[in-house]
Amino acid sequence: MVCFCFLVDQTKKVSKRKPAAGFCSRCGGGASVADMKTCTRFCYVPFYWKSWKAIVCTFCGAILRSYR
Repeated sequence: MVCFCFLVDQTKKVSKRKPAAGFCSRCGGGASVADMKTCTRFCYVPFYWKSWKAIVCTFCGAILRSYR
């Protein structure tokens, strides 16, 4: 029996941020609206990416709400 194992990873990057009204419910830090990019790689070759907006905490980095 032969078993193959491949490396698959996913990264999330923030490209732009703008301040937003409100506070984080987890740590109490400020909130900002961010343009996020998600890239999924298979054996170090990107094969799927997606751009979306999210409200992110500026202190702890938690995603409070996402708009896809």
